[in-house]
This record gives sequence, structure tokens and C-alpha cells, in this order.
Amino acid sequence: MEPNETPVETKLPFNNLFLNAGFVNGLNHWWMYVLGIFAAMFGYFLFQVFMVFPLMAAAMNNGITMSDVQTDPNILFDPDKIGMNKNILLALLFGMFIFTFLGLFIVIKRVHKKTLTSVITAYDKVRFNRFFFAFLVWGIFLIISCVVSYFLKPEDVKIQFDPLNFAFLVIVCVVLMPIQTGTEELIFRGYLVQGLSQVFKNGIFPLIITSVLFGLVHMTNPEAKAYGWMTMLPYYSVFGFFLGAIALLDEGLELPMGIHCANNLISSLLVTSPNGVLKTDAIFVTTTENPGTEFLTWTVMALLTFIIFWQKYRWKNFNLLIK
Repeated sequence: MEPNETPVETKLPFNNLFLNAGFVNGLNHWWMYVLGIFAAMFGYFLFQVFMVFPLMAAAMNNGITMSDVQTDPNILFDPDKIGMNKNILLALLFGMFIFTFLGLFIVIKRVHKKTLTSVITAYDKVRFNRFFFAFLVWGIFLIISCVVSYFLKPEDVKIQFDPLNFAFLVIVCVVLMPIQTGTEELIFRGYLVQGLSQVFKNGIFPLIITSVLFGLVHMTNPEAKAYGWMTMLPYYSVFGFFLGAIALLDEGLELPMGIHCANNLISSLLVTSPNGVLKTDAIFVTTTENPGTEFLTWTVMALLTFIIFWQKYRWKNFNLLIK
């Protein structure tokens, strides 16, 4: 370098610290992201293959035939129909996400040469205070909506509280639910958004794409079969967009991770339904479901939550969603 020459600074492609974290950390060849998603899927389906054996054994002992399973594969995930303890089945379902996380983590660490933190947040450390605040806010709204529903239509909800089974449910959910929800956030709002942003050179297209993908992967849930894709795909996709927008505005996954964890954990503890993907020993069981009303309730909750976050964290730069 000549004496009067000034160093050239590396120009970062985004004004979003979270997207830049994906750009500046580790290696980012396109094939690495393909490998990462493949590794996550491999872990998920590998555990599912092994999980089928105890599920099939329980089902056949309970009178379920192979033709029944071929007609409706989701029957294996209904503890009442296959005669399996709900908490054991729930733990097995969460086991798939442990292997999913491990598959992705190995690629992030060994292939991308990235730290896990760089895929979670733009900051040096994970902001756990944000996670717990989001969990608290969304959890309070969930509890309020459940209590209101119970008092408005008590005939549609019945109490099935069993102290022993509920205690085991709490243990399973508290230990394993953060892994399940955290893995989904890591993949859709973290890894994929950062990777796709380097292709599209912005944040909005990765946000839209990953939101739709989030909706599509949930179309195997019993709710999609019960109410149809036209009802459930928009719901899950909008939920994904809501979480992704918060992640970009806050430049990290802590808030969406808190919301997602509270949503699944508290819902599993409070209320279960015939068409729900997680059939648990919750305190309440609903006998009727109305997706339209539930979506309206969710919309109000999401709007109030966004306003609280917007005021608390003073979000002003909405270009963080785009560039």
C-alpha cells in the first residue's frame, strides 16, 4: 500500500445487520445451503423411520391394520387410536426435531464454518431477555383468549385435567418444545432467509418465500386435511410472514423464537382438539373448532403483539424488511 493510499472498506450488501451476519460469517456457497437443508431433512426422516416401528406395533396391538395406515398415515400420530400414551408419542414427535437440528448444526459448523449464534442473531450474544419477553406477551394473550372462549361457549369446551398426566406433559413440553420451535425458526427465519438474501440481494423475497414454505410443510398436519389447504395454508403462511417480519425488524430470531415457543407450549398445555396436530393431556379439550374465528383471534393477538414490540424496541427503519 502506498503511503497516501487509504484502505478500501468492504461494502456490506444490506442495511440489515442480521442479513449481513449471514453474509460476513463463514462460507456461503449455494451448494452448502442445499446440503444444510438436505442434512436437516435427513435427520428428520431418519428418526421418523425408526419411530414408525413402535408406532406400528402399538397400532396393530390396538386393532389398526396396514390398510388403515395406508388410507390415513396420520392415524399413527393419534394416541387414542393406536393406544399409546400421549406424552410418550409427544416425546417421539419432538425427537424428530432433535435429529433435524443436529443435521443442520453439523453443516453450519463443519461446512459453512459459521457459529450457531450468527444464524440466530446479528449480535455477539443471543438476547435471551427478548426471547422471554416475547414468550410472556404471546403467552398472556393465549391464556386470555382461552379463558374468554371458555366463558363465552362453555358447552364447546370440557375440562379433562389429570394431575399425573399433566405433570408429565409439562416436563415433556418444557424440555423438548423449545427444541422443536427453535429448530423451525432456525431453519425458516434464520438459515434460509440469510441464504436466500444472498441470491435475491434483499430481504423481502426471502421473507415471502420462506413464509410460503413454512405454510407448505405444515400441510401434512391433520388440520389441513380437516379444513383444507385453502383455509390452513394462508393461516400458516401469514403466521410465518409475521414471525419473519419481526425477525428482520429486530435483526435476530429471539422474538419470533419466543412467540413460537409460547404458542406451541402453552397451547399444548391449555387446550387440545380432535383435529390438532398435538393431541395432549391438556387442561381443556374443545369439541368444536372454527378456523375462521381462530384466525380472527390470532390476527388481533398478532397486531397487539406487534404494537407492543414496536413501542418497546422503537422500530423505525422499516427498510430493514426490504434491503
